[in-house]
Amino acid sequence: MVEVVATGTRTLILEAARRQLLADGYAGLSTRKVAELARVPLSQLHYHFGSKQGLILALFAEENQRRLERQRNMYAEDLPLWRRYERACDYLEDDLDSGYVRVLQEMIAAGWSNRSVCEAVQDLLVGWFHLLADVASEAERRYGSLGPFTAEELAALVGCTFIGSEALLLLGFDRQLVPIRSALRRVGVVLRQLEEGTERPGRTGDARLPASQ
Repeated sequence: MVEVVATGTRTLILEAARRQLLADGYAGLSTRKVAELARVPLSQLHYHFGSKQGLILALFAEENQRRLERQRNMYAEDLPLWRRYERACDYLEDDLDSGYVRVLQEMIAAGWSNRSVCEAVQDLLVGWFHLLADVASEAERRYGSLGPFTAEELAALVGCTFIGSEALLLLGFDRQLVPIRSALRRVGVVLRQLEEGTERPGRTGDARLPASQ
């Protein structure tokens, strides 16, 4: 019973921290406010997480692990690679709506001036690049070549493209300024044409995307 209560308290604190982080950002997050929002004594927050930094790193680790497992499971499915890539684009929308992307970008920014945060974020993000390298290796086996790229280099390009795109989308860059979403999704069109051996990528036929993208 004690363990169940402790787990419940920890979950309440993490959820409250996520909500305050989305509302006030990393710099504005207060452990006292989080405790009040979670309706638990401040001492419970310090018992479970030690400090504001410990709380935020625990929040990011939990959010990151959940989504990394989701992505691993999706890429392990027996589907054409282009369909799995399209699912990854769908997940981006989910992650923007849920606030995960905001948490990620807040932690990246905090890591610029805080070495321990920087190292923690690096450790968590490297899992994504390893996953993408595995997917790129699969593509290499399917197509016979990745051109001049190694699987790790291609994973770096894709991962950095998504992280950079997320930052710009949070800043309000959308179709009217930069066609980020449609550009990301058009990579799926290229993958489909490679897998199906169809015509070179263009802007006609199946390559056309809805205007809402």
